[in-house]
Amino acid sequence: QVQLVESGGGLVQPGGSLRLSCAASGFTFSMAAMSWYRQAPGKERELVAAITKPSGTTNYADSVKGRFTISRDNAKKTVYLQMNSLKPEDTAVYYCNTKRGLPPRDYWGQGTQVTVSS
Repeated sequence: QVQLVESGGGLVQPGGSLRLSCAASGFTFSMAAMSWYRQAPGKERELVAAITKPSGTTNYADSVKGRFTISRDNAKKTVYLQMNSLKPEDTAVYYCNTKRGLPPRDYWGQGTQVTVSS
């Protein structure tokens, strides 16, 4: 079955960097579009970044453009989110996502906490 396992979260000071990883299994990763979402306390889950297949075209939320980079390694079946110049407002649980099947169904990882604080 589809499994997504995130890692790489933690506590970082404002202006710092983190790289999140999402290891995927149970589907043909190279043919799947992948996304990162985040959910802050009291807020709705929001799309942060997405990467298509197989061209790897990316798109980003306006709030993270120029600071975050999504990438994928099809050989390792892993999608990454490089986060630079982190701000306190980036604090959230970050989730990996893919959509499979017809009609498309969302699959989520367990989430990884990112806290930006001095």
